[in-house]
Amino acid sequence: MTHVETVLWEMLRDRRLAGLKFRRQAPVAGFVVDFLCLELKLVIELDGGVHRLREFEDAARDARIEAAGFQVLRFGNEAFLSNPAVVLEGIRRLKA
Repeated sequence: MTHVETVLWEMLRDRRLAGLKFRRQAPVAGFVVDFLCLELKLVIELDGGVHRLREFEDAARDARIEAAGFQVLRFGNEAFLSNPAVVLEGIRRLKA
């Protein structure tokens, strides 16, 4: 895991966020996703700068994951680190 993934994992692991169970580096639709919550059918991806060069590939990947019935939330590393509460609140809203 990257540093940013480790920071988010510390916030998600052991059902720390709204009692939701998350897995890290989990297989979904033929891909390994950063984080997965089966209860919400939610995939969370944290992207570094290289993803700016891979937007087409990421969109195709997201489409396949969504076709498998999952919602994908994708955040840039810098955005997450500058305000992790936005990411966590977005997840909480999906549970409500």
